Amino acid sequence: MKTIGVTLLLQGVLSLSFAQQNLVPYVHPLIGTEKMGHTYPGATVPFGSVQLSPDTDTLSYEFNGKYNGDVYRYCAGYKYEDKTIVGFSHTHFSGTGHSDLGDFLIMPTQGTLQLNPGTASDPKSGYRSAFSHANEVAEAGYYKVKLDDHNITAELTATQRVGLHRYTFPKSDQSHILLDLMAGIYNYDDKVVWTYVRVVNDTLVTGYRQTNGWARTRTVYFALSFSKPFKSYGQKNFDKPQVYRGFWRKFDQAHNFPEIAGKKIRMYFDFDTSEGEAIEVKMALSPVSQENALANMRAELPHWNFEQAKTRAQAAWNTELNKIQIDAAEPDKVNFYTAMYHAFINPTVYMDVNEQYKGLDQDVHQAKGTNYTTFSLWDTYRALHPFFNLMQPGRNNDMVASMMAHYNQSPLKMLPVWSHYANDNWCMSGYHSVSVLADAVIKGTYTGDPQAVLDACIATSNHRSYEGIGEYIDRGYIPATANGTSVSNTLEYAYDDWCIAQLAKKLNRADVYNTYLKRAENWRNVWDNSIGFMRPRLADGTFKKPFDVYATDGQGFIEGNSWNFSFFVPQNPTALVETMGGAKKFAARLDTLFSMHLPDKFFAETEDITREGIIGGYIHGNEPAHHIAYLYNWAGQPWRTQERIRQILRMQYKPTPDGLGGNDDCGQMSAWYMFSSMGFYPVAPGSAEYSLGSPLVKNAKLTLENGKTFTIETVNQSDKNVYVSKVLLNGMPLSQPMLNHADILKGGTLTFYMSAKPTKK
Repeated sequence: MKTIGVTLLLQGVLSLSFAQQNLVPYVHPLIGTEKMGHTYPGATVPFGSVQLSPDTDTLSYEFNGKYNGDVYRYCAGYKYEDKTIVGFSHTHFSGTGHSDLGDFLIMPTQGTLQLNPGTASDPKSGYRSAFSHANEVAEAGYYKVKLDDHNITAELTATQRVGLHRYTFPKSDQSHILLDLMAGIYNYDDKVVWTYVRVVNDTLVTGYRQTNGWARTRTVYFALSFSKPFKSYGQKNFDKPQVYRGFWRKFDQAHNFPEIAGKKIRMYFDFDTSEGEAIEVKMALSPVSQENALANMRAELPHWNFEQAKTRAQAAWNTELNKIQIDAAEPDKVNFYTAMYHAFINPTVYMDVNEQYKGLDQDVHQAKGTNYTTFSLWDTYRALHPFFNLMQPGRNNDMVASMMAHYNQSPLKMLPVWSHYANDNWCMSGYHSVSVLADAVIKGTYTGDPQAVLDACIATSNHRSYEGIGEYIDRGYIPATANGTSVSNTLEYAYDDWCIAQLAKKLNRADVYNTYLKRAENWRNVWDNSIGFMRPRLADGTFKKPFDVYATDGQGFIEGNSWNFSFFVPQNPTALVETMGGAKKFAARLDTLFSMHLPDKFFAETEDITREGIIGGYIHGNEPAHHIAYLYNWAGQPWRTQERIRQILRMQYKPTPDGLGGNDDCGQMSAWYMFSSMGFYPVAPGSAEYSLGSPLVKNAKLTLENGKTFTIETVNQSDKNVYVSKVLLNGMPLSQPMLNHADILKGGTLTFYMSAKPTKK
């Protein structure tokens, strides 16, 4: 097994309670930074507003007027294969297949001042620097690297809203710290709408930047402070000359000028440094104002003690990681706690210390509780938010409240689809907020008004102008001519409608329940019984021709093919089994999915799917298939679920930079791993039932927020003993491969008896 090539040491951690373990060394932030993982290795705290991390290149989203496919490799800003670093920016997405952010890139240099990043092939042509993984340390809450071309050691840590840098310089009278206000992830020529900078004094700078990207209107404010006064400063505006220049031209704005504005600005701050001198830099962010950014800095990081800040960041991670303590092989512990780390990065806190935030209406609001952003709901409704309902119910309550605030501020009166930074970017399909909201209410997590939640779900599901919803309501399916992903949209809407029905049932809204239970059966309208697959349908009711069940492009599905999406009826697997010909044929069909060979040509046009994320024809590297291995339980063959789960756990998750079979997608891949490693999984969020699989851990102890402890034990656990011969809940045998959420919340013990041979009962 390959090693990550970094040292993971925990230094100076705050004293822990007797029950806590030191779990931070098991977190390897570099897992998933190569190929499809799209994670970043920098410094953040759990659910932190600041995600401070190195960026390794400056690729543009656009090339010759078209989409530049190479930029996809830089969704997280950092690429493990790269040999250079261009700087350290303060906002990142973890594991997404599209991107934004990369705000306020800082880079320390020394020697002749350069304000161009240069190229990867010739790093000395700009301010970037070569680096080696041999001189790189990545830990939860801490990052360190040697910038070889400048002979500078860079270290990063963070608080909730402040990034803290420590740069150790050589002796030089030409030491610089650059602030690149043009840099960004998924950047393009006009992405920066406007930038404003105010130099308050020789250690403090404030400002803001507005961008137009995945989030159409996104403004981030900052306060930047240096531990040592700079001796001089300046800026260069790289924008093309404007016809109208105004009368600011009276000033020399390039050197030591305290008020700067423009679209394409890079700043520099000059220092004299002695050998081994460390200069620290604080960068505080705010969604509201420069004043709030400064208040965030003063509240969270009033000192210049880097080691103390690092210690507190890692102690915060250790507290979160200790919510689940496992006994497992060392590589499995690395996988598990790195997955837990990734799961607790997003969603991110989106408010200042005074609880102000900018809402979807672009006005300033006062939060009630903690306001969150970064909702990648097409991904995270499946397992991440159900995981929060189990292990972070208080936070998930606030996340649901944040979604309701989004709805109330929305001029369209819709719940979020994919939202970040006071915007909805409308990415992906379905209206999966309703799954998250229904799951939270049904499991007793949400403390707000459940009737208001139901009303918001109903309004969103009836927004006729959004992505075929009107056609879906009228016809019971979306015609292929109306939408390029008509089949997957129909299937996802049907599942979401089932969630609304379950919520209505809990709230005794019989009329709503009956309406949406009927809508939840709309999956049947895209089932072509003549070929036995889900298939696009035309407005006249006929099925589209030609049609390829293997292809992922142009067949009516989003990021998947019919082989995988034909199993997407998580709300009613029993009916799906019957529709596919009964239990025996259904199980055989699952076997075919996992054992076939899917040639590369069938997913060549879909950049979110790669060979590494595929087992047979089963695409684990993308989310629509995440429940499929558990469906054997509905076909009367739970031992096959057990086989497949252990196969996926071993093949798709490895403790290496290329160890993830697909994008982590804001924690969804990681949540799947944690649930499945512990032996159960939420096939249909909105239900209180979990489906049982085959645990990978030897034992696990879950410390719940209600004060109870739920323990998972295994007997005869090994790599060969993947089958479950029996399961006991508090000493009583379970007759079905199911576990209820309420039984976990009561506390107790779930015991799996493992075997090398399947128990076919």
